[in-house]
Amino acid sequence: MTYNFQKTYITIILILGMLNFSNAQSSYGNNNEVGNFISVNGDKQYYEIYGEGEPLVLIHGNGGDIAYMKPQIEYFSKKYKVIVMDCRGRGKSELGDESLTYKQIAKDIVAILDHEKLDSTYVLGRSDGAILALLLAIHYPEKVKKIVAFSANLTPDTTALYPVVYKQIKERRKHADKMLAKKDTTQNWKVTQQRVRMMEFQPNITIDDLHKIKCPVLVMSTDRDMIREEHTFKIYQNIEKANLCFLPGVNHFVSKNGPELFNQIIETFFYKPFKGDEIRL
Repeated sequence: MTYNFQKTYITIILILGMLNFSNAQSSYGNNNEVGNFISVNGDKQYYEIYGEGEPLVLIHGNGGDIAYMKPQIEYFSKKYKVIVMDCRGRGKSELGDESLTYKQIAKDIVAILDHEKLDSTYVLGRSDGAILALLLAIHYPEKVKKIVAFSANLTPDTTALYPVVYKQIKERRKHADKMLAKKDTTQNWKVTQQRVRMMEFQPNITIDDLHKIKCPVLVMSTDRDMIREEHTFKIYQNIEKANLCFLPGVNHFVSKNGPELFNQIIETFFYKPFKGDEIRL
């Protein structure tokens, strides 16, 4: 029997290459080669950068971290310089001593952009990240070129959130309070408490605030989301240069569980010129 050493060698190299690729993909949020820390108000904030091109900031949701944005990192880093952070209190970023606020996290993001000497970035935020994207456009307009706000809410109440969702938020906060009172150490209940309190009592973005947004915005949600459809439509109606997209038959977690169409729609919005009322007729 003739043994093909060359073929075997090539096969081994391919397998090792696949293993290395797999390890690289699983290291999002823990990648020493691209990871960076900066200090904001004395608290360490962690971020990673992937790819080359125009800068694109990815912002995860309340319970997420860098790794949650894996489908977007892999898709957009092929064409963009992707900056993705562990928002304060998540992943490798420190919580700090102050109460967690969306406004402080927005400042953290700006501090990272300043450190990297980046202006006029694209921004994609999901859930809490969408709130942060709106705040960046409102308070730091020089930092944003276009934003995608997927599943954002302006207020922490049942006019924005479905009642069952808001009830769960309150119950989770009360549970965290009890665990802290018991001095339970099974998890970091302080971070959980702060995260859930932030959702329970924030944000408080006004219609006048939305009117300040001058960059193009893609307002996105799904028809089975945690956010009321009419609330998403309200956000769309009050931003001067806004497009609207509802994804059908999927829920709040589509960016992770079914990202193909989600990513493609966003990519199209980013690279094509904004079109508004001029194409209505």
